[in-house]
Amino acid sequence: MPQAVCAIVGAGEGLGRALAAKFASRGFDLALVSRSEASNAAAIRAAKAVNGASDVRFYCADATKAETIEAALSAARHDMGEIDILIYNARGDFTACKPLEMSYDALEDVFRVEVVGAFAAAKAVLPTMIRRSRGSVFFSSATAAYRGSSAYPLYAIGKFGLRALSQSLAKAHAKDGVHVVHVRLDCDLDVPVMRELHGDRYDPEKLASPDEVAESYWLTHLQPRSARSKEIELRPHTEVWTC
Repeated sequence: MPQAVCAIVGAGEGLGRALAAKFASRGFDLALVSRSEASNAAAIRAAKAVNGASDVRFYCADATKAETIEAALSAARHDMGEIDILIYNARGDFTACKPLEMSYDALEDVFRVEVVGAFAAAKAVLPTMIRRSRGSVFFSSATAAYRGSSAYPLYAIGKFGLRALSQSLAKAHAKDGVHVVHVRLDCDLDVPVMRELHGDRYDPEKLASPDEVAESYWLTHLQPRSARSKEIELRPHTEVWTC
């Protein structure tokens, strides 16, 4: 019997690594999708460390080019079998600017990564999930999906669109047995880039552990059909609520 397959789009060294390790530890084979295999190195190592029997494969795609996302996931399905869990973990650049300073190109780029790329990923796996009446689709998101920003409008616009896409798919396909979830991280993750940004203020108690966040993805995947979350929010116990 073929192994269950989890596809992760955007498996970097932070949350992507933790997600790869979590689902490998639960017996899943992994299809990791990103622009370069080097960016998936930490995720590949982590998955193999917890489960040497897990089949971990890399597929090249660019989240700004929807057709490459769809092609990569189609190739993964052909090589590894149908995808049981899709996690879209790619995100646009966290670039500061005033709203009127947004360029058309930057606005289009963030929309392509956050919304069009996410749609392409979902489109590649949902028809089979619907036919099989099972499957989970997770969209990694942030508090920016709930509120605009005078300093980071591009990020907010992208996440607003991602949340709308997630809600639309969830409402359309819950009855088909597919679990679509928008995951809002109302916090900073304890990952290398954030440790560097926090500098002398770094305190692990004030950051969310990627491994524990990944555990919440897993527990949400296990939810029974009669009591499912379509949206979850995660934060460390020390976080000041912002929404």
